[in-house]
Formats: sequence, C-alpha cells, structure tokens
Amino acid sequence: MLYALDGELCEGGAPAIGPGDRGLTLGDGAFETVAVRGGGAMRLDDHLDRLAEGLRILAFSTMPERAAVGEAVARVIAANALERGVIRVTVTRGAGARGVSTAGCDSPRVLVTAAAALPEMTPVEAVLCREVRRNELSPTSRVKSLSYLDNVFARHEAEARGVQEGLLLNTRGRLAEASVANVFLVSRRRLRTPPVSEGALPGIARKVLLQALDVVEEPIDAADLETAEEAFLTNSLGVRPLSVIDGRRLPAGGEGSATAAARAAYAQAFGAD
Repeated sequence: MLYALDGELCEGGAPAIGPGDRGLTLGDGAFETVAVRGGGAMRLDDHLDRLAEGLRILAFSTMPERAAVGEAVARVIAANALERGVIRVTVTRGAGARGVSTAGCDSPRVLVTAAAALPEMTPVEAVLCREVRRNELSPTSRVKSLSYLDNVFARHEAEARGVQEGLLLNTRGRLAEASVANVFLVSRRRLRTPPVSEGALPGIARKVLLQALDVVEEPIDAADLETAEEAFLTNSLGVRPLSVIDGRRLPAGGEGSATAAARAAYAQAFGAD
C-alpha cells in the first residue's frame, strides 16, 4: 500500500518516521481511524475536528494544516484505488531533544496509511478488565492518543481470558469504554452510554447515535452490566453487538431492537450497506 508522509506519497517499504520522533519515543501525538466506502472517507470533517481538538488538548504549538491533511487522505485513497477499507491519520509532535520537554517541538509530522479491509461487525463476547482501568481524570482520556497502552492491555487481557473484547472501568469502578469502541447498553428500560466525563472517548459514531436515537448519557455502574438486556459497541467502522459479558449471555443475544436501530442510524450516517 502507498502512504503519505507530510503530504508526499511513499512506497510501502520506504522509511517514514525518524528515530528521534516523539510519536515513536514517547507516544506523543494523536490518530484517527476513518472508514472508506465507495472510495470516500466517511465523516472526514468530524474526524479532522476531533483530531484538531485532541492536538489542542495535547498542547501542540503548531497544528497541521487541515486542508493539507484532507488532501493527503484523498491522495492515499486514490493512489491505492481504495473503494472499501480503512484510513489512519497519525500526527506526531515530530522530532525533539532527549527528554519530555516540548520546547522547540514545532514541526509535527502527518502520516496517512491505508488498509484494504473493514472488520466484520459480528457479535462479540467481552469481559470486564481486572488489570487496567481508564483514568477519567486525565485529559488524555478525551484524546485518541498514540499513548494507547491501556487499550492494548484491555485487549490483551480479554484475549488471554478467551474472548474478543475488554470493557474498561474507570477509577470509580464505573463503565468507561471498550478497548477500541464506545459502549451502549439497554438497562432499566433505557438505552444508556457513559458520558465523556466517565472516561469515554468522544467517538464519531457515538456522536451520531446520540443525535439519532433516544440515548441517556449517565454513569453506568459495573453492576448494571450484570442485568443489561442488550449491549453493543460503536466506533467509526461500525456497530457490533455484545452477546456475552463476563460469561453471561445477554437476553437479546446477538442483536436486539436497540442494536438494529443503531445499525440503521450508523448506515445512514456512514454510507454502510
């Protein structure tokens, strides 16, 4: 696959990021994952808005030019003749002196890569993670940061326990999100999702569903997961039903009425089949 580094198309084997880049050495940066359907980047403006807000939270002194990032995305899609797949936009703070100070770091790097596949949105089993929690008090909980190890740990724990997904609790023991998705569930006869203040990433699909469906944003205790009737995960790539949580099969099984409504709203907003 061809990719773009700072707007220039490169071959797949060409060197990209230097050894002093803070994205590599410190995880200093942010990224966006964008669905491609029909040769177009779905909800790209929303992704660029969130990226800009993330870089602001990370106190980037210099921002990538928004139009240039959009042009790089279009070039990578066209160069790879990508009709259906995934684009990832990665922004690092660029090279800097050894240490953690950001002084003098004013040359961010923008890397746009592509993958020619979208994951299947089949039902998934999940567990509540025991080994890692989301720190909802950290500003980075609101950023799709390159420092993504909490999410890596969540997925690693889930797979070690024989399932596909890990659900992260926050420091108060309430639901925050899944390893790569926001969580919605039906309990107490309402469709609910944790607010961003609980450590949930402000997801693009989450935003769409909050506008399209009757969703209540409120803290969700771990005990609520034990009585949930239905649950599903959302990110920019799709809506995925949760069929089992901590060994308990949800009454709705693979997909209930709330999940079906979420799929329909997603399809309308993201050009899905």
